[in-house]
Amino acid sequence: MKLYNTLTRKKEEFVPLTEGKVLFYHCGPTVYWTQHIGNLRGMTMGDLVVRTLKYFGYEVSHVRNYTDVGHMSSDADTGEDKMEKGVKREGLSPNEIAEKYILQFEHDVTAINLLEPTHKPRATAFITEMIAMVKNILDKGYAYQTDIAVYFDTAKFPSYYALSRQKKEDQREGEGKGDVIDPGKKNPADFALWFFKVGVHKNALQTWASPFGSQLVKNGEGFPGWHIECSSMSKALLGPTLDIHMGGIEHIPVHHTNEIAQSEVANGVKFVNYWLHNGHLWVDGKKMAKSEGTGYALQEIVDKGFDPLALRYFFLGAQYRSMQNFTWEALHAAATAYETLQKNVSSWKKTGGKQKISEAGALFQTKFDETVADDFNVPGALGVVWEVVKSDLPDGEKYTLIMKFDEILGLRLKEVSIQKVENIPSNILELVEKRKRLRSEKLFAESDEVRKQIEDLGYVLEDSSEGTTVSKKK
Repeated sequence: MKLYNTLTRKKEEFVPLTEGKVLFYHCGPTVYWTQHIGNLRGMTMGDLVVRTLKYFGYEVSHVRNYTDVGHMSSDADTGEDKMEKGVKREGLSPNEIAEKYILQFEHDVTAINLLEPTHKPRATAFITEMIAMVKNILDKGYAYQTDIAVYFDTAKFPSYYALSRQKKEDQREGEGKGDVIDPGKKNPADFALWFFKVGVHKNALQTWASPFGSQLVKNGEGFPGWHIECSSMSKALLGPTLDIHMGGIEHIPVHHTNEIAQSEVANGVKFVNYWLHNGHLWVDGKKMAKSEGTGYALQEIVDKGFDPLALRYFFLGAQYRSMQNFTWEALHAAATAYETLQKNVSSWKKTGGKQKISEAGALFQTKFDETVADDFNVPGALGVVWEVVKSDLPDGEKYTLIMKFDEILGLRLKEVSIQKVENIPSNILELVEKRKRLRSEKLFAESDEVRKQIEDLGYVLEDSSEGTTVSKKK
């Protein structure tokens, strides 16, 4: 496999730290609001990385975190804590806000068929580890304290700009001592490891005692900076050095740059061997914006009649590093293509399903494998899928190949129904799809109600490992 490493700006042969195993950390959501489909695209890109690694036989330890404290409205330590914004908006406690939007996120990622990570840590559960890491950095002389915060001293870390390739004089123009009203801050690029409960944070809702000194607060009371959270959680759950770390391209100049600095100082070893960054999702050629009504949530997609997996199919159409442009027309085209693929799979099942791979089929298998192994080129691999669909291979062989490919695509093609009779009414088929979606979202009581609706209308469902069949009652 070859991966494009943001750190080196080139494709590199993937060699894990331990043969056959991969340590993968993916920056997860800040759980103060419903995640828009741009966030879900980023999560899906991480899912494709995990699926591809597993497809090629790797054992993947996958961490995707939840940020539930310390993430300011600006990634660079300024503005209001996002969790507190949620509290003010809804009148709930920080923990209630976190619980509400973690549940919403879990619902959404289940609907678009993301694999369950090995660990899903919440930042607030790792405060002890964060404090220990900050103390370690202070003891080594790479951080300093003011009355406002504990800062990492970027001037003491010569390779600070290695990931972003920025020049020191251009970094964060306009920021500096005034950005947090702290005259003790030495350099514009210095970032907070720990905020004290003073100044703009004097009314912070989530705080903990710490061993750090401040003349303005007792017991070093405060909360962690956002950047130290990922460094602490990744070390606790995966170790000091990771094979792969992934997140959006917006994390390159600040968040991931800071993670590298603090982790390598604290741990004394290289932090990450391969850095992956996904491009953004735009809407109608513009950046997504809640103010313009384009920060669509998954529920808005569903409310317009689309299967969540049609959105997943749409995401498969652009390589993870690329910007992707969302339009309703493009989603409709993806939904149509996905439905066509489902119909083909259903027809192949009728002919008996699985069949051994021939020499001709093996060529498609090799092409698919080589394509997806080239920096997770899923769009190219999806092209191979359609080559198989249109090929002269026997239906059973097509079915076998597509089921194998779906281990990466994640379109739940194995669950496609075989219709026992022709001309089943569209309203019945819609109910069957609704039930399937509810089951995938683990809403079993609701799915049972839909099943009863179908039966009351004179049809019967049969569930098996091969999917669900529907037929008219005899």
